[in-house]
Amino acid sequence: MLTRRSFLQTAAAIPAVAASQPKRIAMLATAYTPLSQAQHMGDRFLVGYPYGGVWRMPEAKLTSLYVEKKPEGELSGARAREFGFDVYSTVAGALRRGGKELAVDAVLIFDDAGEGGLFEQCLQVFEQERRGVPVYQDRQLAHSFEKARTMFERSRRLRFPVLGGTSLPVTWRLPAIDLPVGCRVEEALMVGVGEGREFHAIEGLQCMVERRRGGETGVKSVQLLEGDAVWKAGEAGRYSKELLISALSRSDTPLGFSDADSRPQNLVAAGQLQVLARHPAAYLIEYRDGLKAAVLMLDGAVKDFNFAARLSAPRQVLATQFLVTPEPNATHSACLARKVEQLIAGGAAPYPAERALLAGGVLESCLTSKEREHARLQTPQLKVAYQAPAEPQFAQA
Repeated sequence: MLTRRSFLQTAAAIPAVAASQPKRIAMLATAYTPLSQAQHMGDRFLVGYPYGGVWRMPEAKLTSLYVEKKPEGELSGARAREFGFDVYSTVAGALRRGGKELAVDAVLIFDDAGEGGLFEQCLQVFEQERRGVPVYQDRQLAHSFEKARTMFERSRRLRFPVLGGTSLPVTWRLPAIDLPVGCRVEEALMVGVGEGREFHAIEGLQCMVERRRGGETGVKSVQLLEGDAVWKAGEAGRYSKELLISALSRSDTPLGFSDADSRPQNLVAAGQLQVLARHPAAYLIEYRDGLKAAVLMLDGAVKDFNFAARLSAPRQVLATQFLVTPEPNATHSACLARKVEQLIAGGAAPYPAERALLAGGVLESCLTSKEREHARLQTPQLKVAYQAPAEPQFAQA
């Protein structure tokens, strides 16, 4: 029997039910293929993901999809049929879900070409609508720093939050440390691996050193060295061999003798880096405030990402490993999914998009250094200043 009390109780519950509806996500991707980042992240917003020792169902759900390519074995059609969303033939169609107005609460972009084309099309729709919604852009906004900066500035004019980058800054660390906010950093070094993962390594460095005293100031110069020039730069003191030893001491995957017969080894002191690293590369970075840092890509010597920095007052060396978990689960991507969920729920990026903007600019300038016979290049365009969040952003549970 319907009474006034039961009616009022039911009516009062309606807003709460409506408020609990998941946020609607449109995903724009080059392709939705197995083990791609689009698949890792898209699936997490369909079926949930493990985080903090529980299975988390996000308060946001994939509701529309646009893919540029559909190679054999891609998953967009199968996922759409299984989970009841539509695949659209245009970016605008996915954002408006077939209607005439913006009909999603957030956008995830996975542009394998790296030219910023998908983000540009998204911006065009937002500008037509005169409003935007939170956007996660995988890796950098575009390979071109000038293009990325222009798109970033357009997002600021439309006042919608952007989160960029990879899972490396937010995955677990072994040990679970961060640089103290406001610390004095004398020098820093990052060891990275993986073809096409240079941006990941630079971003991993950046998420640490941006916490130094005065915040991020931008980059003054860069130089990319390759082959024997990498080892000569170490002998000349252009990067710290002490920090390299410290970073590699955090690695769980030393190769060479360790891989062959399990013996522990100091890869630097034993001279094994020169033997093992197949195509060594050193990205030498000088920041505008005087900090000097290096990213060493050492495929063949280790299989993981490791960081070390020398601090003063008190003088100490801190080192950690950025944990990259194995496929197919790649649960480090779940740490990124949690940050994307925070972006969508709170309407604000948990850490500045300027980080990815600067890291992308450093990578582009280093590749230009390579084209110019590995010359040291001044980078006045990389005057990107920002403050890191006070609270650590990496997974700790």
